Amino acid sequence: MATLLYRLGRGSLRRRRLVAAIWLVVLVGLGLAAVFLRGPTASNFTMPGTESQRALDLLAQQFPAASGATGTIAVKAPADGQLASPQGQAVVKEIVQEAGQVPGVIGAVDPFTARAVSPDGRYALIQVQFATGGDEVDDEQRAAYERVGEAAEAQGWQVAPGGEVLNAEPEVGSTEAIGVVVAAVVLVVTFGSLVAAGMTMLNALIGVAVGMAGLYALSSTVELTSTAPILALMLGLAVGIDYSLFITSRYRQNLLEGLPPDEAVGRAVGTAGSAVLFAGATVVIALAGLAVVDIPFLTVMGLAAAGTVTVAVLVALTLQPALLGFAGRRALPRKLRSAVPAVDGAAPAGLDGEIHPAENRSGFGFRWARLVTRFRVPVILVGLLGLGLLALPTPGMRLALPDAGTAPVGSPARVSNDLITEGFGPGFTGRLAVVVAGDSPQATASAVPQVTALVQRTDNVLAVAPPQLSPDGRTALLGVLPKTGPTDAATETLVHDIRGQVGGIRDADVLLTGATAIGIDVSEKLADALPIYLFLVVGLSVLLLMLVFRSLLVPVKAALGFLLTVAATFGITVAVFQQGHLADLVGLETPGPLISFLPILLIGILFGLAMDYEVFLVSRMREDFVHGDTARQATISGMGHGARVVTAAALIMISVFGGFVFFLDDPVIKSIGFALAVGVAIDAFVVRMTIVPAVMSLLGDRAWWLPRWLARILPNVDVEGEGLHAHLAERSPTPVGPRG
Repeated sequence: MATLLYRLGRGSLRRRRLVAAIWLVVLVGLGLAAVFLRGPTASNFTMPGTESQRALDLLAQQFPAASGATGTIAVKAPADGQLASPQGQAVVKEIVQEAGQVPGVIGAVDPFTARAVSPDGRYALIQVQFATGGDEVDDEQRAAYERVGEAAEAQGWQVAPGGEVLNAEPEVGSTEAIGVVVAAVVLVVTFGSLVAAGMTMLNALIGVAVGMAGLYALSSTVELTSTAPILALMLGLAVGIDYSLFITSRYRQNLLEGLPPDEAVGRAVGTAGSAVLFAGATVVIALAGLAVVDIPFLTVMGLAAAGTVTVAVLVALTLQPALLGFAGRRALPRKLRSAVPAVDGAAPAGLDGEIHPAENRSGFGFRWARLVTRFRVPVILVGLLGLGLLALPTPGMRLALPDAGTAPVGSPARVSNDLITEGFGPGFTGRLAVVVAGDSPQATASAVPQVTALVQRTDNVLAVAPPQLSPDGRTALLGVLPKTGPTDAATETLVHDIRGQVGGIRDADVLLTGATAIGIDVSEKLADALPIYLFLVVGLSVLLLMLVFRSLLVPVKAALGFLLTVAATFGITVAVFQQGHLADLVGLETPGPLISFLPILLIGILFGLAMDYEVFLVSRMREDFVHGDTARQATISGMGHGARVVTAAALIMISVFGGFVFFLDDPVIKSIGFALAVGVAIDAFVVRMTIVPAVMSLLGDRAWWLPRWLARILPNVDVEGEGLHAHLAERSPTPVGPRG
């Protein structure tokens, strides 16, 4: 593998103009395809096979007029009892007429007819029905809907349009560029060269642009959820910068050892590029593995992000060598360029060349590695205790789909939600729907009274609305108002209680649905899939790392370290986003349950990112061990060479993810960005750069033990460059000296 990548790197540099032109053509072509073929994104989360989804499908068949998006306009009069006055009724009727004239609306229900008026005569609810689903409501229709009631507001009334029709996709604004700016600053500080930093950043930006353009070009044939492009952008940018950073760092090191640019690039891609390839493979496995849980919107999110990561790997292995070829020795700081001897002709034979300047082993990475390996037992114990304490809130984690109650304060959806809660109670924001379907109108008519009675005597039910019948009379729809809000634990209990109560009815199928029920079904299905997914992803990645490192204990240690990372990350995320500790620090206005798919998504993404640092650090340890260092020397050397780069890579990822925390109001994206940023910080600085070298030092030579029978079965992918070392030795008669 190392030899193949070595040839790819040298070939990309020598044909750098062709390589750059090819990627430019790809970028332009996919960009044009994205412009002309881009389709809409979906903000709904469907879950085939669940009871709530079966009920929705049935309603779409039996009540086609009611299958579109709905809206609820909350109206508040200036004083109690004013709705009962002729003047107040006239104002409300005018709002109803105005809502009915919004483009795309097929009907608005008068609250006096529907008895949707509060007992104090001050609040009213106007139900609005759109002809199409929420994802098909365009911006013009949504804007017209939000303007309903402006004339009444001028008279002192409060009018707040809300409902699912306002569930627009989150937008990524220019403020997220701050994360990129921070990453650029980190690169400049790390490299001490604007050229090296610029080439690395340019390569990453081209990669993420190609990936995103390809994703949007496919959006007309594949339904994307609104969060899928943001997740793909988040990951593609982070790993793209990191992978380019790894290769550029090794290229600069090779230049300092006296290699000419083409040889320096070839060996950088052959060694660091191998780590990039397998690190990227773990990320792709983890993300593509989301398809195994058979949840469509999660599958799309995982595959979309996996696609951008794949592009990031390809760009790092091909375009980055070409860009470094344009940069040459200018990738080094100006003060070091004159210190590098010009090497013409054949390159030195050794893997690192014959020219070995005195290696500076007094840097922070080497000092930290010596300290950690010296006090390895206390370091391991303190690390485990600290991560265990951070993980304490994890068992209390609650999951749900987002509702308007967690929307940013001041947004139309949040204003409407708060007004409804103020006037009618939290249950009005989380209505449930019971669908009764019989084989005949008589069967349905017989079952409806039974269902109504059973639901009414269920604890936590506020009211049951009269049934609405389908045109053929075989399907009835009953509205159910709970006393508690959509994400309240008592509402979740109510959903299960209702299903248990009506489960014994034999004359008809009785299905419970509604946004709240859908959220509960999604959460439960995700929770059931989590152990299977965790076993699959960790198991496959352990096998991959076993192939990379030719060791049993190193992959197991890597997996256990990840489990510590994810437990601590969950704990911190629960403490902030669910319990509200330090919520103001991240701009969270309303704590609440975590988004249902966060745990499984975080495990998939974070495992792949954690393996980035594991592969980069431990592959260098393996490389030095194979080339003659003792296990302890190899651990210190691997940490010493990799600490600066891994620190920079982690800071870059944290800054990119942090941009989505502090500069987006959407709580879902905010929680994902926060969890990823915290997870990367814990994994990079606590697990990989502290606990891992301590454990590697404690294991010694045993860390690299592999049974002979297994060694014969596993193919040798040569990540550490041993085969490349032999290949270069054959090219030159010069003896290959020992590694420095």
